[in-house]
Amino acid sequence: MWVVPDACAEKYCGAGKVCQVAANGEAECVCIPTCPQEVDPRRKVCSNHNETWGSDCEVYQMRCMCDHGSDMCRGDKYKHVHIEYYGVCREMRECSEDEMADFPRRMRDWLFNVMRDLADREELSPYFLKLEREAETNLTRRWTNAAIWKWCDLDGHPHDRSVSRHELFPIRAPLMALEHCIAPFLNRCDVDDDHMITLKEWGKCLELQEDDLDERCEEVRGEEE
Repeated sequence: MWVVPDACAEKYCGAGKVCQVAANGEAECVCIPTCPQEVDPRRKVCSNHNETWGSDCEVYQMRCMCDHGSDMCRGDKYKHVHIEYYGVCREMRECSEDEMADFPRRMRDWLFNVMRDLADREELSPYFLKLEREAETNLTRRWTNAAIWKWCDLDGHPHDRSVSRHELFPIRAPLMALEHCIAPFLNRCDVDDDHMITLKEWGKCLELQEDDLDERCEEVRGEEE
């Protein structure tokens, strides 16, 4: 029996999009037409525009519609809408200049400690495990190795050697309730305000030497395949 292959089987569309087969038989990504109605208030999310949305699906759907020039787009600013944190929007304490000045150091510490914990739980790839072990014995590599690990980890689909504001969600959302400086800090990392953070910008934001940062993400991904 001949089985017709699913054209969408190998198609990655990303958040807010679904795959459909076009008239010519080609797989294409389109904006998700409707989002499930959420009744649990814990599913609500707060966006970077300090607006409460019914679910993360609604945020991703709106960004997709704006990217595709849909009449459903609320405006140009929603081309880059992303989730700040889960839950309804709330008043956030302002980050003082002194707190912001100290934040890169605290962020470096946090990244290394997370990397160390993952290594202890054997949840790092062999390549990043090697970087973590090097950082344990070579203090000059401690911060840079952790920064490289997290930047490669955040550079998701597509792997374009830059991290979008949306891709920062795994860092930003869990820390918002504990670290009121995390959002303004990450915003400052995007020096040219193009909504993308390069490794150079990431290192500068963390106050690391540019010469110590090597873009090794492709090596890591090749090793994991």
